[in-house]
Amino acid sequence: MRERRKKLVGRVVSNKMDKTVVVKVERLQRHRLYGKVIKKSKKFKAHDAHNSCRVGDMVRIVESRPLSKEKRWVVEEIVERADRSE
Repeated sequence: MRERRKKLVGRVVSNKMDKTVVVKVERLQRHRLYGKVIKKSKKFKAHDAHNSCRVGDMVRIVESRPLSKEKRWVVEEIVERADRSE
């Protein structure tokens, strides 16, 4: 049977909570009338069981059952690590 859960890729913007990260997902959308491409973004709270994500990491999140009031996503994998050469 096919996997029905949604998957999104975004960048971690906050990891200050315990076992939770805030992921900003950006998408491009064309304006209906003018045709200009607009960048839209939305933030999702995602469960990070091992507290392994850092700010700036690119992660894949997958839809899950409600884990708290606002948390409905789980970090599936870290696609790309943030550059830490500061």
